[in-house]
Amino acid sequence: MAATDYRRLVRSGRRAGGKLTLAYGRRSDPDSPMRMGVIVARNVGKAVVRNTVRRRIKAVGWSLARDTRGLDVVVRALPSAASADFADIDAEVRRLVVRLQERS
Repeated sequence: MAATDYRRLVRSGRRAGGKLTLAYGRRSDPDSPMRMGVIVARNVGKAVVRNTVRRRIKAVGWSLARDTRGLDVVVRALPSAASADFADIDAEVRRLVVRLQERS
């Protein structure tokens, strides 16, 4: 996704929030696969921590993309995601994407 797609989703997409992440979503072409972008700001931690959080969220996105179609999603990590384990991030991102898919 391009930077303009990120901005458009964050500004005008549906929003769902949890303790570890915020997700913004919008319907796209029903036949296209899900596209997911990840935002991990410096307030999450140092570079190693940010990259770990980013990789964990992207791993969840890859598994969701097989079953989800017609949805564009941007996931923003919150500082609490730095100390969360993969299972917690996985469960929350899945829950938020399902919620966005139902609302959109």
